[in-house]
Amino acid sequence: MRRPNHSPRRPARLLWVGACLCALLSGAATARAGDVVVPGKTDFPESMSGTSDGTLYFGSFAGGRVFRAEPGASEAKEWIKPGTLLSVLGVLADEKSNTLFVCSDDTSGFGIKSAGEPKVTALHLFDLKTGAPKANVPLPDAKLLGQPPLCNDIAVGADGTAYVTDSLGARVLRLKPGATAFEVWAHDPRWDVKQAQLDGIAVLPDGNVYANIFEGDGLYRIEVKPDGSAGKITKLKTSRPLYHSDGLRAFGPNQLLMVEGETRGTLDHITIDGDAARVETVRGGFEGPVSLYQHGNVVYVLDVPLKYLFNPKLKDRGPPFKAIEVPLKQ
Repeated sequence: MRRPNHSPRRPARLLWVGACLCALLSGAATARAGDVVVPGKTDFPESMSGTSDGTLYFGSFAGGRVFRAEPGASEAKEWIKPGTLLSVLGVLADEKSNTLFVCSDDTSGFGIKSAGEPKVTALHLFDLKTGAPKANVPLPDAKLLGQPPLCNDIAVGADGTAYVTDSLGARVLRLKPGATAFEVWAHDPRWDVKQAQLDGIAVLPDGNVYANIFEGDGLYRIEVKPDGSAGKITKLKTSRPLYHSDGLRAFGPNQLLMVEGETRGTLDHITIDGDAARVETVRGGFEGPVSLYQHGNVVYVLDVPLKYLFNPKLKDRGPPFKAIEVPLKQ
């Protein structure tokens, strides 16, 4: 997320083609014609997720609600109404547990007001089919940097454990299935800066957790030990520097999809090879990509330049908010 003040080589090409073929074969997709619009002029959706039937979910950073686009729909509709949530950042649909995970944040310090109560940053869990609340787990105090926690994004492991990036607390939190409180799972001194840092997060089939850095350049692998505790944290050697890296999603063995915001404005494909990461641009030209979701042979890139939210001179120029359809080509 944007914070206020605070030709490829042949082996890579073959990997990319293979990944696309896997996506084509695995996608029981419902046809959708092009982009998906999130209506309104004031919500500024910051994250998106989806399910295997083609349903898409969008969080509302400035509106404190969740939108849903049903399979085949070209426009999302309000699904979880304002009042339960504060500013919504990360959203993640987990079909295995029938749960929509939602990061609800008190961002009044950023000048973003919300109608939700109480003003407690928390991870909310909703029934994925009905939208009924299931649980509400506050983030623990972020004493390390003397700032309140910021629930940014979520990933779920094969065992159902939810991992959350706390950007202002410079840590990854863990919520085990059925737990009622978070554990501080991983921290690294390289994340200790007084700006929002940790951002996107994903779990790959190797079982390890991967996270990127927004303010700065960094893609990290956090080893998951057999007992579930965090092991070695490695900053991967990327083939080029990263810039405002944001949404991060798994894309098969040793592969990730990611967006880079601001002036770079790209959708990237990342291949992990040991401690190295090859970064290839799939598509550029986005104005402010913040999140993504892959469904079958399509990636939806949520392009919402948040500069329009924080810059009064640009306030009325941001919409329409939309997820742009990017086909995966061979």
